[in-house]
Amino acid sequence: MNAQAFGYHNTFQMNWLAKINLSTVVTRLGTFRSAILLLGIIIISLFCGYRIGNFYHGYQVQTLALQKSRLDTLYQNIVEKSQRLNTLEVELEVERMANQRSQKVLKSIEQKHFQVKKDLAFYEKIMAPEKQANGLVIDDVNLTKTGSPNHYRFQVILVQQLLRKRFAKGFVELSITGSLNGKPTNIPLTKLSAITKQDLSFSFQYFQMISGELTLPENFIAEKISVSVILPKGKWQEYNRVDESYLWQKALENIAQSSP
Repeated sequence: MNAQAFGYHNTFQMNWLAKINLSTVVTRLGTFRSAILLLGIIIISLFCGYRIGNFYHGYQVQTLALQKSRLDTLYQNIVEKSQRLNTLEVELEVERMANQRSQKVLKSIEQKHFQVKKDLAFYEKIMAPEKQANGLVIDDVNLTKTGSPNHYRFQVILVQQLLRKRFAKGFVELSITGSLNGKPTNIPLTKLSAITKQDLSFSFQYFQMISGELTLPENFIAEKISVSVILPKGKWQEYNRVDESYLWQKALENIAQSSP
């Protein structure tokens, strides 16, 4: 019974709402009041729409302003970082160039110092032999690597230190000591070069430089170069012999240090 009453009540409400239309409103309220009601509804709708639109517009403007501020801040940070990075790159380049110049100057000074000491020692041996032992000495041995594999140029500088200088006459012998295929080996210069004994002969009063070229065998690791200076017995000189050994790498470094 209650269910039937509830259903009848709902049907009655729907029928009542269905009967409400513009004609019914105009009939019941009259034309003037209906116009005023309609105008009020329109005004209220417009006002509510305006307020809601204004609210969302203000929210969007505020959001855009906040985003713009953040973007401006990020852009400013990027500009500052870029400027700082450029400054650091310039400073780094300046430091690098200054370091290169310093290295070049230092290297030049070291080379000049080395050359001055070498020249001083050389001329002391010639002009002031009383500071050295009497007789013939090997002043220096230099090696220079060429562009060809295992091919080298050598220089042997001889100096005579006798107070009463006469021409020293003789010849030089060279040999290379090292490792060939893992075995100790000593090879005379005659097997490494086409140079003759005449090319290795000397006759000088103060100093002389003997030079030539040699080619090492494949798989040969040079460790030492041995130099012997032989003065045969003659009318004005007695037999004498000077033997010196130089590390191969050290002889190569002599040229490297003295090069400009």
